[in-house]
Amino acid sequence: MIKCILSFISQILKSFIFIFIKFYQYTISPMLPPTCRFQPTCSEYAMLAINEHGMLKGITYGLIRILKCNPLFSAGFDPVPQNKGKQKCQINKD
Repeated sequence: MIKCILSFISQILKSFIFIFIKFYQYTISPMLPPTCRFQPTCSEYAMLAINEHGMLKGITYGLIRILKCNPLFSAGFDPVPQNKGKQKCQINKD
């Protein structure tokens, strides 16, 4: 029960983070020169990582990806690692 409540709170926080990322994608990013070295972009990667791994791990993956965005790392396709074996709590909408 507590796990499901925490999952619900996490969903709300995730929504706020996604709004922030979408705000960045539609307002700030178009004003910057296109310099993305990866596919998917770092902001898309962060959203995918949060969906796949949850808030803490997803944000961590997103930050690591941003730190890799420099000439010391090779560019190209960089998918989010798969979440192995962890089940998510389902909230019934009955």
